[in-house]
Amino acid sequence: MVGLMANRAQFGLILPSTNTSVEAEFGAMTVPGVSWHSGRIFVNNPDLSTSEAMEEFLVDLRKEIVRAVQSVCHAKVDYLVMGMSAETFWGGAQGAQEFINFMSETSNGLKVSTGADSCRAVMKVYGAKRIGIITPYQPVGDQQVIDFFTQIGCDVAALHGLKCATATSISDVPADELKDAFRKVDGPDVDLLIQAGTNLLCAKVAAEMEEELGKPVIAINTATVWHAYRTNGIMDQIKGWGSLLEKH
Repeated sequence: MVGLMANRAQFGLILPSTNTSVEAEFGAMTVPGVSWHSGRIFVNNPDLSTSEAMEEFLVDLRKEIVRAVQSVCHAKVDYLVMGMSAETFWGGAQGAQEFINFMSETSNGLKVSTGADSCRAVMKVYGAKRIGIITPYQPVGDQQVIDFFTQIGCDVAALHGLKCATATSISDVPADELKDAFRKVDGPDVDLLIQAGTNLLCAKVAAEMEEELGKPVIAINTATVWHAYRTNGIMDQIKGWGSLLEKH
């Protein structure tokens, strides 16, 4: 239900307890009449140093996510927004839809914006077919992202995984390294560049790279905020965060 301070939408924001980037970036993109209310998923072990460790991380996370959703729903939020992306790509296009269904069931029927579904909408808006991707993941996570985009009709020209060692160290990747990663996956035949991994501080970097490369460069947090707004009829065009929020 909308509140006195947020008369347009109260969003329930679900994110891992290790994440330090989502709330900062989402907060900076907040428009009047909107509020974000966090439910944190307890992370038992932040190790992501191998593909096996990443899979174990997600197994533990799935056990804890229900409590985070139940907790944020106590605030009578109107809509859920996922502040983590790895789980939303897992299992390709079918897995992405199954995760949306799971979130709806867990929240007694609330709709949700996820990283994967937001990316699907972004591809349609730009008409992008051939893309470059950067992630903070290990190879097992990268493959899930590739599978998702391939199954929704995109050709993945290149992917660069940063292989961050822990869930917390993802937020330590500096802007220069992110920019170099985008350059590595770009090419003259690439329509659009996109970044996964919500703990990467990439929203401003992506907007700057659009200016450098002359094509859409989309950060996952920007895409998810945009999707949550537009799905809820919030059409404000926001400058400073790239073409997606400013023009679409």
